[in-house]
Amino acid sequence: MTRSAVPGSVPAAESPAPAGARAESPGSAFDTATGVSRDGDGVWRADLAPDWDLGTGILNGGYLLSVVGRAAVLDSPHEHPVALAAGFLRPARADRATLHVSTAPPGRTTAHATVGLADSTGTLISAQVTTATLTAVEAAGSRPDATPVEKCLPLTEEGARSMPGVPFPGLMRQVETRLDPVTAGWVFGKPADEPVHRAWVRFADGRDPDPLALVLFADVLPPTGFALGRMGWAPTVQIQVLVRDLPAPGWCLVETRGGEVRDGWVDEDCRIWDSTGRLVAQARQLARVARAPQ
Repeated sequence: MTRSAVPGSVPAAESPAPAGARAESPGSAFDTATGVSRDGDGVWRADLAPDWDLGTGILNGGYLLSVVGRAAVLDSPHEHPVALAAGFLRPARADRATLHVSTAPPGRTTAHATVGLADSTGTLISAQVTTATLTAVEAAGSRPDATPVEKCLPLTEEGARSMPGVPFPGLMRQVETRLDPVTAGWVFGKPADEPVHRAWVRFADGRDPDPLALVLFADVLPPTGFALGRMGWAPTVQIQVLVRDLPAPGWCLVETRGGEVRDGWVDEDCRIWDSTGRLVAQARQLARVARAPQ
């Protein structure tokens, strides 16, 4: 939920470093920020972290959904979130939060839960989560052609300074993002005709991706309205994320495409491929879109 104005990039890109730490790395920023502790039967506590905001103090929806997914997995006999459908009821900020997890009797291969995430202001998210245990599947890569990561545009705080009034999201300090220049004309004041973004992403501290990370990555790119020159806050209203496979270590390629833009609404489709080129996650969301330039 709630994605905001994301800053411009600087054209130079250093060579990427190796992925480093494995997923679920002790002390990794993501695992710490999405950590939950049990506070009773079906009740969990979380401290929503300020470092995953959109530059305005409002927290990123993919981050919040990852907290929901973690609580659902811990209350399930299965290891991974494979399908999440969530409605975002109000913007969230850093705060102590409570998650209520209501589970149905689990099956042999799947389990289902309803999760409500609330803070001191009330309920933030209402979600349905399906969990299962994924195994790595050998499959041919289906990744589309994309500019190599070392030739892409890093989203940096330095680039944000060239765009007065555009806040730099704390999220971008946690997730290293390299925009494909083919879909990044808006950075240089040259909007495209299609609402499409493509970028390479990975955790800045080297943590490798896993299914919970894919939930975050499904909502990590700038709103597709940016590609059309419509800059500004574009809150997600509803999202569905499907995790299809265990991702390999390294960079993930994320592509988002806007559909119908009408009366202040846009639908967006997202696909995520891992470093081997396999499709590992998909998502679809309904969001508000920033007003067209006057």
